[in-house]
Amino acid sequence: MTKLSDTQLVILSAAAQREDRNVLPLPGSLRGGAAAKVVGALLSRRLVAETATDNRTKADASLNRIWRNDEDGRAILLHITDAGLAAIGVDPEGGDTAPKGADEVPSAEASQDTPTEPAAAPKARTPREGTKQATLIAMLRAPDGATIEEIMAATGWQSHTVRGAMAGALKKKLGLEVTSEKVENRGRVYKLPAA
Repeated sequence: MTKLSDTQLVILSAAAQREDRNVLPLPGSLRGGAAAKVVGALLSRRLVAETATDNRTKADASLNRIWRNDEDGRAILLHITDAGLAAIGVDPEGGDTAPKGADEVPSAEASQDTPTEPAAAPKARTPREGTKQATLIAMLRAPDGATIEEIMAATGWQSHTVRGAMAGALKKKLGLEVTSEKVENRGRVYKLPAA
């Protein structure tokens, strides 16, 4: 599996959830040289690709929708590749590296902070088998669920890592809804709905 930094994971996960697979906008805290370094690493590993358009819109840091302009002034966009999707455990839906309509420059109206329609739920992803995350999911999908202590014993993780995995990887990245309830003689038990 490809080793990715947290920032790279966030960028690729966000791009995978966008209909046009556009890598931009980058997280708000990532600007200038840091953005160029992170994107450069993703480009060199072919996890993202530049897509030239016929549009002559200038790259605008405030909108953060166009990566750069080429020597002819054409807008260059960034899109996640099939290799990038595979690196985060998402199966590509089609054979194209960039989806249909990916060479269209997103409009300023589409990038406004106030959405005009409700946000789509995250796409379901399938974690690799045999990983600690897969063990965690299997334990939480068991009819009796699992306690933090049981998960710690099965994975070798510390309690804060278990909580972080449930909140970050399961809820935020995979879109799974972890529930909990207090069970007598057992403590707080965490569960996932059956698949």
